[in-house]
Amino acid sequence: MRNHTICTAGHVDHGKSTLVNALTGVDPDRWDEEKRRGLTIDLGFAMADISGHESVSFIDVPGHERFLKNMLAGVGSVDACIFVVACNEGWKPQSEEHLRILDLLGVKQGIVVLTKISLADEDLQEIAALEISEHLMGTFLESAPMVAVDSITGEGIESLIAELGNVLRHTPISKDHDRPRLWVDRVFTIKGAGTVVTGTLTGGFLRVDDQIVINPENLLTKIRSLQSHDQHVSEIGPGSRVAINLSNVDHRSINRGSVITRPDQWFLTSTFDAELNVLANVKHEVSRRGAYLSYIGTEEKYVKVRVLGKDSISSGSKGLIRVYLDEKLPLMLGDRLILRESGRNETIGGAIVLDPEPILRAVEAKPDGSLERIIEERGWITPSHLEALTGIKKAEDVPGWVVDPDSLQKMIGYLSQKVEKAGNLGIDITSLNQYEHAVIQELNDVTIEGNYLRKEGSDNFSDHPYLQISRSHLFKPPSPDEVDPRELRELVRRGLLVEQNGIYFAQEAVAAAAKAISTLLSKNSSGVTVGEIRETLGSTRKFVLPLLNHLDEIGATIRRDDVRLAGKRLTEII
Repeated sequence: MRNHTICTAGHVDHGKSTLVNALTGVDPDRWDEEKRRGLTIDLGFAMADISGHESVSFIDVPGHERFLKNMLAGVGSVDACIFVVACNEGWKPQSEEHLRILDLLGVKQGIVVLTKISLADEDLQEIAALEISEHLMGTFLESAPMVAVDSITGEGIESLIAELGNVLRHTPISKDHDRPRLWVDRVFTIKGAGTVVTGTLTGGFLRVDDQIVINPENLLTKIRSLQSHDQHVSEIGPGSRVAINLSNVDHRSINRGSVITRPDQWFLTSTFDAELNVLANVKHEVSRRGAYLSYIGTEEKYVKVRVLGKDSISSGSKGLIRVYLDEKLPLMLGDRLILRESGRNETIGGAIVLDPEPILRAVEAKPDGSLERIIEERGWITPSHLEALTGIKKAEDVPGWVVDPDSLQKMIGYLSQKVEKAGNLGIDITSLNQYEHAVIQELNDVTIEGNYLRKEGSDNFSDHPYLQISRSHLFKPPSPDEVDPRELRELVRRGLLVEQNGIYFAQEAVAAAAKAISTLLSKNSSGVTVGEIRETLGSTRKFVLPLLNHLDEIGATIRRDDVRLAGKRLTEII
C-alpha cells in the first residue's frame, strides 16, 4: 500500500470541504462554528483508498484570507494537491495566493477540480475552465488534469477518483531516510490516555516505545501508542498521517508548530541562510526593514531577515537571506518556508534553506546549497554532523571525518613537514591533535614504532651516540643530561638501555655484570659482597648499587643480608 498525503487548496466557499466529504464520506469540518458558518476555519482530516491501491490522507485547508496561517500549517508536508475552483465564481484572490504558496513550497503534483457545476451552464463552465488554464500557465499545475464535479449530487466524483488515482501513481512517495520528523498540527487529550499529537510523518519510521524529543520545548519522551486513521499500529512510515500518544507530557506544554524527531539526530538552529524567491506581484523591494512571519512546517514565527550581498531583493527575483528565529528548530538543507510581511498582510515569497548552520559572517556568506560548499567552509566535519545539516550520508575521507580536499592536502603537507623536522625519534603520537591523528594513514614513507611516528629508514637508534658511549663504559655510563629525554625513553622502550635510579646502563652491562657475578659465585657459593663486585667490575658504588638493584628486580640475583646469591634467572641473563 502506497501512502500519500494530499491537501485541498482554493478560495473560500468554493466547496473544498464538501468535495473531501464526497470523496471520503468524512466531514472534515470538526468545529461547531465551522458547521454553523459553512466556513472552514482550521485544518480538517480524512482518509480514503483511491482506486483500491492508494491510501490517501486528505488535509482540508481553510480558504479564507483570515485563516491563511492555518492553511499554511496544512500544506508543508503534502505530496500533491486538489486545487478547487467553483465554476460559478471562477478565479479569486485566494485561488491565486494558494497557488503561489503551493508552488513556492515545491509541490509538483496535483489535479484541478471545477466544483458546483450544477450552478453553471456549459458555457459558463467552459469560460471558467479557460480562465483557470490561463492562470495556471507556467505553474506546476499547467498540465494537470481538470475534472468537473458536483459534490452534492455526486456527478463527476467517480471520474475524479479515477483521475486522482492516475495522478498519485506518478507521485513519488515520501522516502525513508531513517530520519523521522513530524511537525505537530493538532494537540489534544484523551481521557485515560493523556496527550495526543497529530501530524504528517516524513523522513523515516516511528515505532511504539521509541524515544523522541519535542522541540523547541526540548521535551524528551516516549511513544506510548500510534494510530493512523483510527487504526492502532506498532509502527508507521513516512508519508502517513499519524496520531501519537505521548508518555508523561502535559498537552499545555506543546503546540501546533512543535516538531518531533529522534534525539541527537537533527541539528537545532535559530539562524540559517536561505534563498528567497520573491513573488512578482509584490510591489516593493524586500529588505531587512519589515515585520516578517515565517511558516516552516506547521510553525508560524516572527523572524528577522537580513539580505546577504546587497541591500534588498526586487519583486520577481531571487536573493540570499539570513533568517533569525527566537527558538531553535530541527532544520536541514533543502527545507522550504513561506515568508509573509505582517504589516502589509501579504505573502512575500518562498525560501529554501541553504545552510542550517552558517559559520561565515553575513558580509562574507555566499551560500549555494551544495554539499561541497558546506564541507569546504568547515574544512573538517564529522559524517553524523554533516548528515544532521544536510540529510545526506557521506563516507568518511579519513577516520572520523569528511574533509574538504584542500584542507586535507594542507594537513597532510603540514604533518609531513612536522615528521621531517622531528628527526630520528619522530613525533610522539599523543601530542598530535585530532586532525593530525586522522591523516597519519595518508602519509607516505612513515612508520609508527611505540608512540612515535617517524620517517621510514631514518631510525638509527642502534647507533645513537649516547648508546655508543654507554657501551664503551659499561659500568661507568655517562650522564644523560645532554640527551633529549624523549630519546632516552625510546632507547629504554626498545630495550637498548636499562634505567635504574636515574642511571642509564647499556643492555650489555646487565649481561656482563651477571656473568661476572656468576664467576665470583663459582668460587664462593655463600655469596659475594658489593665491594667484591665493585672491584671485579672496576666501577664505583654509585653505579654498582643501581645495577645490582636491577639484577635483583629481574631475578638474576638475590640479596641476603650483605651478599648476593644466584637468582633463578642468572644463567638465562648471561
